Amino acid sequence: MDALPRFPAGFRWGTATASYQIEGAVHADGRGTSIWDAFCVQPGRVKNGDTGETACDHYHRWPEDVALMAGLGTDAYRFSVAWPRVQPDGRGPANAKGLDFYERLVDALLEHGIAPFLTLYHWDLPQALEDLGGWTARDTAHRFADYTALVADRLGDRVAAWITLNEPFVHMTEGYGLGTHAPGRTMLLDALPAAHHLLLGHGLAVPVLRERVTGEVMLTNNCSPVWPAAGTPADRAAADAFDTLQNRLFNDPVLLGRYPDLSAYGVAELPFVRDGDLALISAPIDGLGVNYYSPTRVAAPAGAAPHEGPSVMGEVGDRLQGVGLPFEDTPIEGYPVTAFGWPVVPDALHELLTGLRARYGTALPPITITENGCSSHDEPGMSDDDRVAYLDGHLRALHRAITDGVDVRGYFVWSLLDNFEWAEGYSQRFGLVHVDFETQRRTPKASYHWFRTQLEAQR
Repeated sequence: MDALPRFPAGFRWGTATASYQIEGAVHADGRGTSIWDAFCVQPGRVKNGDTGETACDHYHRWPEDVALMAGLGTDAYRFSVAWPRVQPDGRGPANAKGLDFYERLVDALLEHGIAPFLTLYHWDLPQALEDLGGWTARDTAHRFADYTALVADRLGDRVAAWITLNEPFVHMTEGYGLGTHAPGRTMLLDALPAAHHLLLGHGLAVPVLRERVTGEVMLTNNCSPVWPAAGTPADRAAADAFDTLQNRLFNDPVLLGRYPDLSAYGVAELPFVRDGDLALISAPIDGLGVNYYSPTRVAAPAGAAPHEGPSVMGEVGDRLQGVGLPFEDTPIEGYPVTAFGWPVVPDALHELLTGLRARYGTALPPITITENGCSSHDEPGMSDDDRVAYLDGHLRALHRAITDGVDVRGYFVWSLLDNFEWAEGYSQRFGLVHVDFETQRRTPKASYHWFRTQLEAQR
């Protein structure tokens, strides 16, 4: 496979992980219970009854994992802090041992020339706060700001970028709307207060970070181009409705200071939004993280049952059907699919990025691709050529977007390691490095070696 085209000087190359998906050690050193700890032990919630109790044991094996990053040649690492490891009950003073762990990790990254990109919230809310309403309660946003201060006070001088939230759309939809992720609530559109309080938590955290850190302040949203199944007005309206839910609900308030029109969902007003909230939420940020996996194709609802087969809507998928929403999922055919069943369409990343620039113009800050990757059925000794092809195609599409004028500053592969893939347990492998979950042995895959070669050529 040919070398990738040359990316701009200073472009960041990294890998990404999340705390609950890799750390394990859920009872170690004073860590509290998270909503995912509670969710995983409920029968039928996670495939095969899997939990994150051990995961990749990164809490104990982090030096080996940092060495893998150094061997790969990346210059950045996106990870998340487990809120219950820092504040076991989501409030009060910091658990020093929890912060000690992240300080050791950050210092080791810096020693290897790897810039830390720290995500403050990647879905592992302390269960004690969920018991008080979780993100449906406004107070959780204020607790998040307090937690942010504790982490920033310890690490504010060493972290290159601070990402407040990861994929609030997925967390709100899967966790509070549909119940397929922790905390497992099925509120449907009544979950909209959770969306606002997540964004308010971001808005309250930004000034806390500005006072305490030297790095950039960001937010990460997962985005997807939305295609109408046909050119009919009804299908175009369905596509607009889904675009509003996934791409605009969490971008417009931050970048434009207002919520998009939600009338397609029968929502005329948002009574939980208070005076001053949107000014907080729309405070300037230094960058927007974009997670991209696949495009979405929808049609006007026709009352039909959801189609059989894998989701073509990424992490949310068919589950949004059948709840009175103004769209229904339709397959994207004619493309290869990942082990998850998601269509592989590299050109859609170019479409997404140029579309964001067209929509937001000068309000769009520099973008970093904070997640991109694919699951594959691979084991040690097996080729993961499909992952290599996926990454190669998407990086070429990304380069075209940069050439076309989109300001993209970095790219993070999801993921460094095979890990706990939420409700799918350990059934999906996204890693550049294979993990034997019985022995915890790490084995770099062909995609790891391919990516290392590509990074060497970029220097």
